Amino acid sequence: MRTVKWITAVALVIGLVSTLNAQDKKKAKIPPGVEELAIGAEAPAFHLMGTDEQMHSLDDVKGEKGTLIIYTCNHCPYVKAYEDRMVDLAKTYQPQGIGVAAISCNDADAYPSDDFEAMQKRAKEKGFPFPYLYDESQAVALEYGPMVTPHIFLFDPELKLVYRGRIDNSAKPAEVEDHDLDDALTALVNGDDITVTETTAFGCSIKWKPDVLKTGKVAEAETPAKKEKDG
Repeated sequence: MRTVKWITAVALVIGLVSTLNAQDKKKAKIPPGVEELAIGAEAPAFHLMGTDEQMHSLDDVKGEKGTLIIYTCNHCPYVKAYEDRMVDLAKTYQPQGIGVAAISCNDADAYPSDDFEAMQKRAKEKGFPFPYLYDESQAVALEYGPMVTPHIFLFDPELKLVYRGRIDNSAKPAEVEDHDLDDALTALVNGDDITVTETTAFGCSIKWKPDVLKTGKVAEAETPAKKEKDG
């Protein structure tokens, strides 16, 4: 009898946790099943159009010492506060063997300032020294699991995730005390262990397409592979 009661209690707790998790995701507007890529996971492959109107793959972007993927956009105030730091970090570490790419995946129908033409304008204005890629279908974002912009994913030479989260602790440069990404990049290029591998990214939420937000899936007709085949 006690065993039955214990099993029932455990089932109720599991059900409550599942319900709360679902409610949290709904509140945060995150598609079902989407999680941040786990530390140690392999970088999901991609083949995306850049603002230079060329296709870029993960292999194209990959660096000898590591690879930095930055989820970003145009309209977010947090991104605007961090863009100069993103550029400075890229210019510092690209010569040291770090490949860098920025990806925007926001729903441009809902946020026209994040559409491809606006991305091209922003890349030119800021002089991005890295490819600025458009994940129009959001298929790649579903695999990486960015929660906000900016959101950082740093991979080692074998494309295993070694750091994820924020760039540093404050959007205001004068208030920065913890240079999390800079520290992780320094350790990576020097072959040292990264002390802090996970931080909480903060910024503007990812603007998911309504169907993707509802289902956590991309329609076959909108997947990059399908579009490339049809094209």
